[in-house]
Amino acid sequence: MVDIGIEPYREITFDADGDADPAERAALTSLDVTDLVMFSHGWNNTPSVATALYAHFFQPFPGLLAASGASAAQVRLGYAGIVWPSIRFTDEQIPNFPHAVAADPGQGPSLDPATVQALKRTFPGHDESVDQLAALLAQQPDSEDALRHFGELTRELVAHGDGSASFAADTLDDGPDGAAALLTQDTLGLYREFTLALSDTGMAVEPGPAGPSFSIGDSLKHLWDGAKEVLRQTTYYEMKRRSGKVGQLGLGPLLGELARTRPSMRIHLVGHSQGGRLVAFALKGLPDGARNVKSVTLLEGAFSHYAFAEQLPDGLGGAGALAALQRRVDGPVVSCYSRFDTALGVLYPLASKLACDYQGLLELDRRWWAIGHDGIQSVSPCAELTLAEVLRDGIPDSGCVSVNAEAVVRAGGPPSGAHSDICHPELARVILAAGHIGCV
Repeated sequence: MVDIGIEPYREITFDADGDADPAERAALTSLDVTDLVMFSHGWNNTPSVATALYAHFFQPFPGLLAASGASAAQVRLGYAGIVWPSIRFTDEQIPNFPHAVAADPGQGPSLDPATVQALKRTFPGHDESVDQLAALLAQQPDSEDALRHFGELTRELVAHGDGSASFAADTLDDGPDGAAALLTQDTLGLYREFTLALSDTGMAVEPGPAGPSFSIGDSLKHLWDGAKEVLRQTTYYEMKRRSGKVGQLGLGPLLGELARTRPSMRIHLVGHSQGGRLVAFALKGLPDGARNVKSVTLLEGAFSHYAFAEQLPDGLGGAGALAALQRRVDGPVVSCYSRFDTALGVLYPLASKLACDYQGLLELDRRWWAIGHDGIQSVSPCAELTLAEVLRDGIPDSGCVSVNAEAVVRAGGPPSGAHSDICHPELARVILAAGHIGCV
């Protein structure tokens, strides 16, 4: 058993196909608790870093529960950390979390050793390609051929011929099915788009020529910042696909098993970033009739704000990939969001747009915004609350709820901003309130 200093705690590890570790699965189903908070990380370098994050995140819960006056006879709270194969670039910090050590900002667009190893773990069998990517970013040659080769190597990492790309879709319509322009469009144009986007996050990038195109003789070295960002966003495209698959094929059926074997156990799902997508897509895999999921809380969720919509707005065709699935939750679905999250406010919408149509940064619209940027959209009813209102009045018993959490989710530098600023007792209180655990 993993010890995080809080009991009872269990971990459940899924592989990239959604298969759970059998021993961990058995240990989880043996828990004797009234309420189980299951938290899924977004990106991380190693399982041990994920465990450390869970220890940090869960630390306020026992004290908050005790302060609520709930007795041990009323509430026996258990904790579970979901571990799945994802990746974190070390220039993305989790504020106030000592295990998330950032790379030296002076290294420019190069890859540090920890990120190189994380890429190799995330994409087994591609060690040579990862080494070449790292070498190119370290050298940053002023060469169109080198930049295009970097794009070819990047796309090799996420090439799939097994039909699993469907798990990357956040909306269902008559348009492209998620065959991302990140994987098909001209690489130099993509690098320029992301170089411009990085500057919008406040990140210092090497200046380059203005205008929509380049002239013969223009230096291309400034595009390496954008090239690294394309690598990052391409790996997040893979994480998007993987989180949907692990959620639907792995966590969802596991929740169904808990409904059968521990029918009185109340489940509260929590997910950060792509982990929010994972726990949300578990609702697709939840068996019919299972009513043990009592709340879902999404912390800076990195998927479409239209995911739960039964009909897309503004004349757009189709529906969200999770249309009406909030009804499978016997309680509320809560999305905490913050305008200080530049990963979701700038970079995510560009990458999402490029997953369907390469038109240019200036033509972005609300279709490409994330649920962690402005909450749940085009779902009625959907309560709109501030964090202060939640802490004072609580959360509705059911339905969708969007919570503006920028009062605490506000710290972090470029390029991701406050995307990972999630370790706050106030957010722990949101989770307890969403699940009506104790009297918090």
